[in-house]
Amino acid sequence: MNAVEFDEVSKNYALYEGPGGRLAELATLGRRRTGRVFRALSEVSFSAHKGQIFCIIGANGSGKSTALGLIAGILQPSTGKVQVTGRVAALLELGSGFHPEFTGRQNVYLNAAILGLTQKETDRRFPLIEEFASIGAFIDQPVRTYSSGMTMRLAFAVAASVDPEVLLVDEALSVGDAWFRHKCMRRVHELRTAGVTIVFVSHALAEVRALGDRVMWLDHGRVAALGDAETVVSQYAAAMAARDQNQMSLSAAASADSVPNVDHRHGDGRARVCGIAVVNEFGENAQLMTPRSLVVVRLRLQAVQALRQPRVGFLLRNHLGLDFTESATALQPMAAGATAEVDFRFEIPELYPGFFSFSPWIGDGDAVCDWVDNAVTVQMARGESPVYGYLQVPCHVEVEVSRA
Repeated sequence: MNAVEFDEVSKNYALYEGPGGRLAELATLGRRRTGRVFRALSEVSFSAHKGQIFCIIGANGSGKSTALGLIAGILQPSTGKVQVTGRVAALLELGSGFHPEFTGRQNVYLNAAILGLTQKETDRRFPLIEEFASIGAFIDQPVRTYSSGMTMRLAFAVAASVDPEVLLVDEALSVGDAWFRHKCMRRVHELRTAGVTIVFVSHALAEVRALGDRVMWLDHGRVAALGDAETVVSQYAAAMAARDQNQMSLSAAASADSVPNVDHRHGDGRARVCGIAVVNEFGENAQLMTPRSLVVVRLRLQAVQALRQPRVGFLLRNHLGLDFTESATALQPMAAGATAEVDFRFEIPELYPGFFSFSPWIGDGDAVCDWVDNAVTVQMARGESPVYGYLQVPCHVEVEVSRA
């Protein structure tokens, strides 16, 4: 039985140069069109079965959130048909269903009523919601005083406790702490076992591989691939790697004398990172890191002024922008104008499939002279076995069986 079904669904938006364009169109009762049409989704067809975790992946602007808005009933299709069976609970935008001046308790009752629960039903479920959210005395404080993590805790607790038949999750769990994320994932599996259909949008490919029964890849509003998680995620990762490789080639990323990308740069300017390259065991620029392979991160640096206690290193970040690990070393004092090339050699652990960025830096003592955010991005390839969490810990297993 299909819980969610899209049949040739398209969604168009009108874009205007400014507010005057929309007013001019309204003044003519729509007879004169002043805007242009942007198609967020184009002839999208798919179905999600009852008790299935259906994941949607794609780059920013590919139409993922629009698809969830159509399932939730917030948006209406321009053409095609959307059919959803059962009560829908949605985590589309953090705290979007909460009134900031109401307390957490009041918002629980408000959201439960919107989803069709009576006050008696909410009274019965409230202790479970409060326990799951685990925000303590803040349950009776205005939601505007909550952190993003607390808001997400309460929103997920409500959505997962009102007996939804379809649960929509749009990257909401990315703001939670690790413990609560695991708690939410356990609840997601419990809901699936109970027959709840879960539509999950995420950029975290490891989570999609681990959770997804079926995956749809959207590219500029069209279905690029639809099928099992392993196949679709692999196709998407390969396409993203090829795109990044093309971009890196255009920006001369192969040279250790250049910095391919600068998201943000800061420091006192007494030294400079002149180049970075991530080199594989064959001496080639690494476009893909494989588990347990040898990698060299090569940095080229220059002292603008004399440095008494130079230190150099790099930070490795994951695809969510979270600091993953850092390596650094001290150098001999450098005179003004001196240059240095430093190689960091290490073996790549078995990390989850995804994209990791290298941020190089040089300092003098405790001062930062130059820091470049996300200078190089490299994809991590899938290993021999699935990675649950962030990395696979090497483990040698010995079993001794004694006879009774």
